[in-house]
Amino acid sequence: MPEEIKEEKTQAEEIEETEKKKAEKNSKDNEKEDSNKDEKVETKVVRKKEKVERIGVLNIYTTFNNTIMNLTDLSGKSLAKFTGGQSTKQDRLKANPTIAMFISQRIAEEARDNGITSFYVKVRAKTGQTNPGPGTHAAIKSLTRAGFKILSIMDTTKVPRGGPKKKGGRRGRRV
Repeated sequence: MPEEIKEEKTQAEEIEETEKKKAEKNSKDNEKEDSNKDEKVETKVVRKKEKVERIGVLNIYTTFNNTIMNLTDLSGKSLAKFTGGQSTKQDRLKANPTIAMFISQRIAEEARDNGITSFYVKVRAKTGQTNPGPGTHAAIKSLTRAGFKILSIMDTTKVPRGGPKKKGGRRGRRV
């Protein structure tokens, strides 16, 4: 009984075969190019650069009196920092959503200069506050309009856990 023996190829042999086929194909292409050179026909090869996606961390600290935005890279190195006071000199407007949009536009310019294409956003409000200030939503929205990709939005507002002793003494405030 003649046993049929199948030859099984290992992965290394398969890789070698594909490399040989590629080499043969490249040599045929080179021969064609040589014949094209004789005809003095030039062809241009256009290759696209692979876009490297750099990620940054954007810390937004908003209160009801001011908006502060700090752009860092993933290691924590600060790249840009802008506040509401740098955009306007009127105290009542520093926490305004319009001013927050101007701040985020300046952050976007700095991010483009540093090659950042996407953000992790960390939003922080004043300790003990339930909601961030009025400029948070406007700032994030203007960044997405500027063409940046928002990977995640995280709320990093600090929460008091009991805190220090309240004033008023042992019996509390007497009315």
